[in-house]
Amino acid sequence: MALTEIKVPDIGDFDSVGVIEVLVNVGDTIKVEQSLITVESDKASMEIPSSHGGVLKELRVKLGDQVAQGAIIAVIETADSAAAPAATEAAAPSAPAAPVTASKSAEVAATPAQAAPVTAASSMDIVIPDIGDFKDVAVIEMLVKVGDVVTAEQSLFTVESDKASMEIPSPAAGTITALSIKLGDTVNVGDVVGAMSVQGAAPAASAPAAAPAPVAAPAVQNQAPAIAAPAPAATTTVVAAAPAAPAHNPTVVPSGALPHASPSVRKFARELGVPLAEVKGSGSKGRITQEDILAFTKSVMAGAVQTLAQQAAAPAKASSGGNVGGLEVLAWPKVDFAKFGPVERKELSRIKKISGANLHRNWVMIPHVTNNDLADITELEAFRVQTNAEQAKAKSDVKVTMLAFVIKAVVAALKKFPDFNASLDGDTLVYKQYYNIGFAADTPNGLVVPVLKDADKKGILQISQEMGELAKKARDGKLGAADMQGGCFSISSLGGIGGTDFTPIVNAPEVAILGLSRGSIQPVWNEEKEKFVPRLMLPLSLSYDHRVIDGAAAARFNAFLGQVLADYRRILL
Repeated sequence: MALTEIKVPDIGDFDSVGVIEVLVNVGDTIKVEQSLITVESDKASMEIPSSHGGVLKELRVKLGDQVAQGAIIAVIETADSAAAPAATEAAAPSAPAAPVTASKSAEVAATPAQAAPVTAASSMDIVIPDIGDFKDVAVIEMLVKVGDVVTAEQSLFTVESDKASMEIPSPAAGTITALSIKLGDTVNVGDVVGAMSVQGAAPAASAPAAAPAPVAAPAVQNQAPAIAAPAPAATTTVVAAAPAAPAHNPTVVPSGALPHASPSVRKFARELGVPLAEVKGSGSKGRITQEDILAFTKSVMAGAVQTLAQQAAAPAKASSGGNVGGLEVLAWPKVDFAKFGPVERKELSRIKKISGANLHRNWVMIPHVTNNDLADITELEAFRVQTNAEQAKAKSDVKVTMLAFVIKAVVAALKKFPDFNASLDGDTLVYKQYYNIGFAADTPNGLVVPVLKDADKKGILQISQEMGELAKKARDGKLGAADMQGGCFSISSLGGIGGTDFTPIVNAPEVAILGLSRGSIQPVWNEEKEKFVPRLMLPLSLSYDHRVIDGAAAARFNAFLGQVLADYRRILL
């Protein structure tokens, strides 16, 4: 058994690269060529493989570290006693590999035959530079097209091997005049893949891409692919000075740049047809993981998210009819109202835009049915008036409303009919063991639904006080997200305005909502007195999701609620 140091191989003309992912742990059994860490330069991300197999004894890098060629990243215990000397010998020439290659390049550059002046508008070939010991790498992204003006070192297209993805930079500044590759093509070192027109470049020379290969080959044996500076093999070769690049920030994807993800994740995204640029990464430094791809796919299939392509297609479909808002209907009519008289245009408020989209979804997706009934609240109203008189004598600011009594009665009905306190999750009903009641609050900017938490644990006075505080926050536009979340059942009260009955829209993911209209004095038959007597009747409009609740259950719920409101002592039963 012997301990072998695994070092960073030749990673091209980079002083240091950041470690963005550690793929193994101490104690793991490592195979030859198994990836140990992922590093990232300003051009590509690369997985660094192990040159030996064995048991990982020590990791000398961690996330965020900067490493360079020759740095020790791990120590592996190998079965072959000769492994350590072999590794040492192989690693020894790796350090001077870069200067030796540079020296050879300089010698070739000094040869008059290799130097050629560039005219004001000369043409030059775009050649695949040294991309390491790989053949037939695939073109996975085209970043420019014919006619584009590019700068020196600007990425032209992206290729991918089985270990890393690489962006091929422009050898000079100029205009793309021809491209002979397309997505899915495979290329190799030295391939001519296009041409460009170069203007105003200073005469320079560069070694052919294949020239330094024999010198560097011993150093890169069994190592990761090299991402070398561009050295196109062309008759006319230009090396233009590139502007200083800003510090690389992997959480911000620049225009035309490759999303921050490993090659295997990009391949997985291509197989599913997922636009990687639209996926938000949850990994280190915003890195996109396979789980992010799956979550994005699930959201699109569920209709919660639309891709940019789907959004772009939506206006076209709407203009010609077809699928509008999920329905196969005629296109929405477009009318120039100004032809018929003066008009004024006003944008919808933010609240109306948000609530409008939710209401539309709920109305389309939920099969609504509404049950209408009447509750005799004559005695309850008298008790409410008496309670407020007592509160006024006690100089209390709390004012009891009929809605507070209805909330408490609704809690009693929810306990008796638990299906109304549930939510539909696919083919499963989720029964809630808490009682949070939402109530619609009318504000100058639109309708909002604050939620009164744990209504079953509070008395009428406390419910009235908290309702007043929530309603004031709603009018002042100070409701937080927490104030409007967690509801089990909603109540929409129009009693202060008027009306007899209406059909409130269920507030998904709830399964029912109660609408209250204005109470009115109506003649009600009294069997004991054998005559009609005047009673204060409150209209109840119960809308429900027919997938969860049937008509008989809704009628029983409304009838029980009416009984409790007619005789509030029943709430104690």
